[in-house]
Amino acid sequence: MATRSDAVQVDVRLDRTSPVPLYHQLSQAIEAAIDNGALRPGDRLENELSLTERLGLARPTARQAIQELVRKGLLVRRRGLGTQVVRPAIHRDARLTSLYSDLASGGREPDTRLLTHDTTTPSAAGIDLGDVMAPDTPLHLLRRLRWADGEPLAIMTNYVPARFELDDAALAGRSLYDLLREQGAQIAIAHQTIGARLADAEEAGLLEQPRPLACVTAELIVYDDAGALVEVGRHLYRADRYTVQTSLVV
Repeated sequence: MATRSDAVQVDVRLDRTSPVPLYHQLSQAIEAAIDNGALRPGDRLENELSLTERLGLARPTARQAIQELVRKGLLVRRRGLGTQVVRPAIHRDARLTSLYSDLASGGREPDTRLLTHDTTTPSAAGIDLGDVMAPDTPLHLLRRLRWADGEPLAIMTNYVPARFELDDAALAGRSLYDLLREQGAQIAIAHQTIGARLADAEEAGLLEQPRPLACVTAELIVYDDAGALVEVGRHLYRADRYTVQTSLVV
């Protein structure tokens, strides 16, 4: 990720006659600079002392503005580097959608690199599907690296019944679920388990991050409306860029 080494000064215009608190005006000005590209991911914000002297503010005012953006996930404080702009995390509801579609609908730019397209069986993959599928049934083995806005986000591993035809070019440029639905898959239900672990050396290399690298894991089994297997997924996401949201009812 290309960054500017020098701290970036934001054009801030404060209205001291406004009822809007100065810290919030400053926070909004910095957020606007992030939105319009004046501040890019990886850029360093000028330090609090410089910011307060330039704008005639008290340091607690600048600190409160920056902390508001840290809570929003737009800035991060890093020891030895100061305050930096970060890419916003991907937030997904706990429902069955494709990451590709969620990124596109959220205004992000998804991209996919196909790492593996091979054949396997449930037995060879260590998948126990009980009576749903015999252990020697042929499966597509897909492994893909999913990007968002030019940054690697997730390693997706999918096992799909061989009755589906999957073209490499389509897999690199479209949602897997869209491809399966076009071939008659009536996706009805999925069972998902969310976990966490550290990436191994190969995974961290693909995600272009140093180790140790905390990751969110998702394992899911997807069935159609007749109870037949549609997909088994084993996915790994960067924890600093991905969260799962659920609603709880009492």
